[in-house]
Amino acid sequence: MSPLIERSRPDARPDPTYQPWFMLVFESLGGGIMAVTCGLVAVMMVVGVYVIVVWPLTFWDLTGLGLERYSQWTNTALWSVFAGGTAAGFWVFSGAAFKKPKKKPTSTPKQTRQ
Repeated sequence: MSPLIERSRPDARPDPTYQPWFMLVFESLGGGIMAVTCGLVAVMMVVGVYVIVVWPLTFWDLTGLGLERYSQWTNTALWSVFAGGTAAGFWVFSGAAFKKPKKKPTSTPKQTRQ
């Protein structure tokens, strides 16, 4: 073709900020999984300190605390951490965390003449 012939090009470029809903859901669930993982790491660190420091010095095995009565709350706590992490992930990955709030126009007080 001759370089003088104009070719039509599509004017609409894809929006770089567009994100399909399923991708946003997947990333949000990833945020929930990361929250559960961080909680698991924190619990493992506490148990590790207990095993390394407390157990060799005192031989205290936590049997007198009666932690069994709280066992029914573990499932609820785990799902709550997952749901909170998912909500935080949705807030971050949707971009709502980085949007600046719209400022209301400030009106100057009217001065009255006396």
